[in-house]
Amino acid sequence: MPEFRISLTQRAAVKVKEYLESEGGDLALRVLILGEGCCGYRYGMVLDNEVLDDDVVVQDNGVRIVVDRFSASLLAGSEIDYVEDERGSGFVVKNPNEQSTCSCGGHHHSLME
Repeated sequence: MPEFRISLTQRAAVKVKEYLESEGGDLALRVLILGEGCCGYRYGMVLDNEVLDDDVVVQDNGVRIVVDRFSASLLAGSEIDYVEDERGSGFVVKNPNEQSTCSCGGHHHSLME
């Protein structure tokens, strides 16, 4: 696989670090593709203390990010942001590899809290 890149905005990194500090231990942010729906990919993010041999590991904004090989092929070049608005707050994945089938035409998918 060519060099894999995924990034966190400063806002997202601050929020992830808050979660990491509250959980303690040597944890990483695992980002994965859970499946595909009518509006594109469904994403998951969990704190994980295990890195598998097949995982891709990157550092961005002081956060260790772990992605399995399958998800990495679909997430390459993505940016994760953290937003707070009238709908709530949560992480948003901006994935340049995704072809949206929604009428909105957006490529931003939220993982609201």
